[in-house]
Amino acid sequence: MKIRGIIFDLDGTLLNSLPVCYSGFRSTLRKFLGREYSDTEIHALFGPSEEGVLKKLLPNQWEESLQYYLAAYDSAHTEYAKPFPGVEAALALLKERNVRLAIVSGKGAGTMAISLRHSGLGKFFEVVQTGSEHGADKPAHIKKVIDLWHYRPEDVAYIGDTAYDIQAAQAVGTAAIGAVWGNTASTQQVKAMNPELVFSSVEEFLTWIEAGFPEGKS
Repeated sequence: MKIRGIIFDLDGTLLNSLPVCYSGFRSTLRKFLGREYSDTEIHALFGPSEEGVLKKLLPNQWEESLQYYLAAYDSAHTEYAKPFPGVEAALALLKERNVRLAIVSGKGAGTMAISLRHSGLGKFFEVVQTGSEHGADKPAHIKKVIDLWHYRPEDVAYIGDTAYDIQAAQAVGTAAIGAVWGNTASTQQVKAMNPELVFSSVEEFLTWIEAGFPEGKS
């Protein structure tokens, strides 16, 4: 496995930010729809960007509700601003070894900017591809990054914490790597997709980088 570029998912992979997403949506939907949404109900809305979700739920108030959501998201981020321990060291080592880095996420541009500002991770990534209001399309966004780099799909890995992340990587032909070190990761679903590698801790991921990207399945 000769990797020249790595593309990362953000929520649940680099940052423990899913609780921030849930909190932001919960307070927004409580204000504008008058009822309490559970984490499960909110998670079921994911796919489109925040703008897309709010356009569907609040077509006449989506702009106002989006601004409220962004403010709530920003405020809630203070508790979850730091990346998973070891992530910054891993990204720094990859940069040191001239591995190109990008993010492909379903998040909207507004929340992506907030997350990168709070976490300080923006400095590591040359390309950041955010989501669409029309729904999840990670394969197209991964392919866009590969094309920008003028690499072959097999020169690149995509790393994420959900089965969809693995499926998206496989659809494009990149190496599919599971990152299940977060407590929100879909561990069994990720493994069921048969990715090239699955890392249960950031320490395992860092060891793999230090060893120079060995081949084989974990």
